[in-house]
Amino acid sequence: MDDKLLYRVPEVAAYLSISRSKVYELLKSGQLQSVRIDRTRLVRKADLEVYVKSLAVAS
Repeated sequence: MDDKLLYRVPEVAAYLSISRSKVYELLKSGQLQSVRIDRTRLVRKADLEVYVKSLAVAS
């Protein structure tokens, strides 16, 4: 990730290598936090890092 503070959903999806719909599922379930500016949903860099750190290591 670069030095941006906020990321749009398609950028988050690309970073995590998942679909946009999966990102929206994570947002809806509260597993990934976001903010809204007008009608745009954005994910803070810090929240993305917290989510990634919370993932269990695959065996």
